[in-house]
Amino acid sequence: MAYEINQALPRSFGRLRSSKSNSSPLASHVRGVLAAFLPRYGLLISFLVLWQVSSTRGWVNPAVFPPLNVILSALWTNLASGALLDDIAISLQRSGTAFAFAVTVGIPLGLFMGQFRLVEQALDPILQLFRQTSALALYPVFILLLGLGETSKIFVIFWATLFPVLLSTIGGVKEVDKKLIEMARTYGAGPLTVFRRVILPASVPAIFVGLRLSATTALLLLIAAEMIGANKGIGFQVMNAQYNFQIPLMFAAILLLAFLGLAANALLVLLQRRLCRWSQPST
Repeated sequence: MAYEINQALPRSFGRLRSSKSNSSPLASHVRGVLAAFLPRYGLLISFLVLWQVSSTRGWVNPAVFPPLNVILSALWTNLASGALLDDIAISLQRSGTAFAFAVTVGIPLGLFMGQFRLVEQALDPILQLFRQTSALALYPVFILLLGLGETSKIFVIFWATLFPVLLSTIGGVKEVDKKLIEMARTYGAGPLTVFRRVILPASVPAIFVGLRLSATTALLLLIAAEMIGANKGIGFQVMNAQYNFQIPLMFAAILLLAFLGLAANALLVLLQRRLCRWSQPST
């Protein structure tokens, strides 16, 4: 009997040890995920939890700050019914058109100014003057010149999004290592080859910084542009819901704009990683 117990105990201990060894990789994986997730998103999660709890417990006025579940319910209801879909399409069309024009004008002009110092010195003062002038302050001027239609709304967004792309492109060209340019010229590369093989690739990371700033600015200016003389768009829905005291819908439209901004930034980051694999740190 004692011999059988002594033989059974090592087998039971072996099963316990093997079960611990099987669970340890899963536990270490969970700990690794939490260690990477919490430092980045822990504060955001705490803020959202505090908002939900404070609103449901009555610590803040729920009529002014509705609970997050009410806001998400209003967002889902209006998306499912199609009430916000037309507004999303119109807002994306406005901001996307202005952003495309800003990229079309800003990147070539920035590449040109960055290579020719005399051109930059001649244009920089007036560009700095325009850059320091708020696009919202100029919006009444654009309305007087272009009317209350789509043109003025697109142009004010274009005005605000142009300068981040332009200045980032100029800075990226000016920061290209001169030794690389001299080496390319030493090996017989002409001006066009130097630009195409050296200057342009080295400027792409800085250009994407400007693109990300411009994409964010486009969505920010979109709200102001749609608050004046518009009857469609997410910005119009924000103001219309505020006027009608539909506070959950107002916050739902604001949350939708935040999601669109995050999506645009993530798309540009993904595109930058695809185009600038050589600039990514090796792991």
